[in-house]
Formats: sequence, C-alpha cells, structure tokens
Amino acid sequence: MINVIIVDDEPLALDVLETFINQLPNINLLQKCENAFEANEAIKKHDVDLLFLDIQMPQLTGIDFYKSLTNPPEVIFTTAYSNYAVEGFEMDAIDYLVKPISLDRFMKAVNKATEKIGNKSEVHVGSDDEDFIFVKADKKLVKVNYNDILYIEGLKDYVIIRMKTGRVITLQTMKSLESKLPERFFKRIHRSYILGLNQIQAIVGNTVEIIENGKTKQLPIGKNYREELLEIVNQNRL
Repeated sequence: MINVIIVDDEPLALDVLETFINQLPNINLLQKCENAFEANEAIKKHDVDLLFLDIQMPQLTGIDFYKSLTNPPEVIFTTAYSNYAVEGFEMDAIDYLVKPISLDRFMKAVNKATEKIGNKSEVHVGSDDEDFIFVKADKKLVKVNYNDILYIEGLKDYVIIRMKTGRVITLQTMKSLESKLPERFFKRIHRSYILGLNQIQAIVGNTVEIIENGKTKQLPIGKNYREELLEIVNQNRL
C-alpha cells in the first residue's frame, strides 16, 4: 500500500487526482493540501510514501518546497507548464505530469512509483539464518522476532502483529506480509489470521487454541485452510 498526499492550489486538480487515486486498490490517499505549508504539516503527521506535487503554487513553489524537505518522500510533479520538466527530473522525480492529466498517463506514473517504492520494501526479510523481520510502523522500522509472534490479524489495509509483549500495527495487506514470512514458522489459517505454528496448543473443531496473556484464546480456521493445517500437524512439522 502506497500512502499519498496531493498538493495543489487548484480545487479541480485536487478532485481529478483524488478520483483517479480512488480507483486504485494499492494507493491510500492520506490528505489533500492546497499549499506547501499544509503539505509540510501533513508530512510531519503522516507516514507518506509519495507526493503528487504541483509546481506553480503561491508563496512557495512545489520545487522549492520539495528542496526544503530533509527526508522527502518520492514525488510526482504536476503542472500546466512543460518547461519545468528538466528541473523536475534533475531532482529524481518519479514522473512529471502535464495538466490536464489523463487517466492513462496517470496510470503510467503510478506504475513507476509502485515499482520504485515497492523495491524499498516495507518489510526486511532476514536470511535463512536470521529469525526476525523489520516492519514499517509509526514512521520507523521495528524489529520483530519470529518467536515473539503469536498470530497476525488482518484489518482492512492494516495488519496487527500480536506478540508475547504487545503488538505492532503496520499498513500493508495480509497477502503482502504472508509472502515475506518463512513457511516453516507461519501458516495462514483464515483470511484474517496468520498463525505462529509453534504457538498451537490444541485444535478443537474449526478453531486453534493458543495462549495469549496467560489465557486460552481460540482462533478460527477457515475451511480453505483446514486441510493443509491438519497435514502439518499430523506430520509433526511444528
């Protein structure tokens, strides 16, 4: 999931980009800002991956604003004037969109952004000898040891990693996180749950029993996941 802020002093331009963004499942619009000062506060408040940043704005241009940022997100510049393109690309912008922006041109820019931001990886996967991952949460990378994970719960675009000592909430999909976890330690047991296999205490009907905070907790087993889970248990692969 890519977290986005739009910055533009034209309401129509804001609405057009919002409409485009809302059609994409992997883009999360955090805020629309009408000037650089609003955008600056938004960046302080949110964990921003990408700016759609208008160049021609009153008081402070988009380029000057972007130059002022200490640790800037990725940027796609938008403008009605093509003569800024060279300067935009010199700043390592992902793309440069000239208004009026068409949907197909917007999609090309988003595909570039998805590839570049995706390569940064929201989760660091350790080598085979490592027993931890780093997940992006609260504007930092948090180390999570595999042995500390009880289970992982999906909640729309977020996942909650439930651990022996607290929890970590990260903005990504269950599918994305599942692909980065070692299969020997974790198993998807439900569309909303990934289980740490070493946490299984018992399987009762269509539920798995684990211990959380000193108490027995039951997690549901989805019918599409039950057979494979039982196969793992029967083969003593825990």
